[in-house]
Amino acid sequence: MAEPLPKTSAFPRPPRELVLTTPEHFIAFGFGAGLAPKGPGTVGTLVGLPFWLLLMWLPPWGFGVALLALFGFGCWVCGESARLLGVHDYGGIVFDEIVGFLIACLPLLPALGLVQGPQAMALGLLAAFAVFRLFDILKPWPIRAFDRSVHGGLGIMVDDVLAGVFSAAVLYGGILFLQR
Repeated sequence: MAEPLPKTSAFPRPPRELVLTTPEHFIAFGFGAGLAPKGPGTVGTLVGLPFWLLLMWLPPWGFGVALLALFGFGCWVCGESARLLGVHDYGGIVFDEIVGFLIACLPLLPALGLVQGPQAMALGLLAAFAVFRLFDILKPWPIRAFDRSVHGGLGIMVDDVLAGVFSAAVLYGGILFLQR
């Protein structure tokens, strides 16, 4: 059985030209966002906003199908980028943050009717962003356990998916609390 790729952010930064010319890297690096010198995960999460603006108008089932497709594609593209780099879950691979953020935004879907108006939506997006980043950075149990034990593209994606699920639960609870 092949040994898993090393997980490190100390891996030398790949050349910008490599990331911008290889389709797998370009997408896995969040269309270049993962090249940010500070906080690539945070910058990558921001790339989730245009995705949200495109997908938020889908009915919940359509949004779910889109999430499943993005998750499956993310497992492949992030795994392939990591394989090409020779490093598991390199810090610049941020497609997983994009998908995790979309999951965190689930309670904000207009079709659910929980959030009314552009100001409430903006505050909801800000809250989803903050809570998701908190869970993604701190990686509380069981997120950390999955992050350490699952390898390959699935391993890169699963911790951010779980951070998104936890964030969505917190956001949903916060919305319900504020509506009382």
